[in-house]
Amino acid sequence: MRGLLLRLAGPLQSWGERSAFSAVRDTAPFPTRSGLTGIFAAAEGLPRGASLQGYAELEFTVRIDRPGVLLTDFHTVGGGFPTSRTAATSGGKNKGDAVITRRHYLADAVFVVAVTGPDQRIDEIAAALQQPHWAPYLGRRSCVPDEPFVLRPSVADPVAELLHHVPLSLPHTDERRGWTRPEATETVPIEFLWEQPPPKGQDAVLLTSHDHPVTFAPHQRAHSKRHLYRTVEHLPTALLHHGNRTLHERLVDYATHPAADAAPRERTA
Repeated sequence: MRGLLLRLAGPLQSWGERSAFSAVRDTAPFPTRSGLTGIFAAAEGLPRGASLQGYAELEFTVRIDRPGVLLTDFHTVGGGFPTSRTAATSGGKNKGDAVITRRHYLADAVFVVAVTGPDQRIDEIAAALQQPHWAPYLGRRSCVPDEPFVLRPSVADPVAELLHHVPLSLPHTDERRGWTRPEATETVPIEFLWEQPPPKGQDAVLLTSHDHPVTFAPHQRAHSKRHLYRTVEHLPTALLHHGNRTLHERLVDYATHPAADAAPRERTA
């Protein structure tokens, strides 16, 4: 099985996990399986009530380049209008007053996701992401992704790319938090989230997330639980050191010149 690589970065992202149109709209601290599946389904033009069986065999591995900072945004909906123009209730009436909500976002977060699955499905999803039916967004429609969004539409081993080749983002508050750029001979500790248990003997924290989508039908949304395994991997500092080139330049080169990346790896093997 092959895979593809996505980079989820932007000013804001929000991956709702527990709330369902309540007064507090939460976000998980990482991209949810539901959110990622939703990106693919939207790109392929699936209606909300369509079967999600075509995504069941996909496996997601998340590299947390920057966890981001939790931001809470205060919203009011329907204030200052006649009752007939205020927010509707589930019973078909109107609330008559403004609805207050608090929405949580991750600010300045960066995640790189390896998506592994059957070759045909990877090809179909990659093609849809490059010419999407509905544009992708990072959990909410207001959260537009940075470019490059699709780092690689097809790679033989996307997890190995996360571990050894995809450029890393610098911490967003490195100076204020006292972060020191490591020497070239050191490694960088980076958190990973895996859907499969790591090899025996490797330290991992077991997490449970209620984010496996069963259906996106508007009035029947349903999710089931899945287990995740959080580890800390020590990546080469070469992924951090950009020299005179910006991170964006390196990411664009990585996304557009796969053959150039392969040559040095063959020489050093």
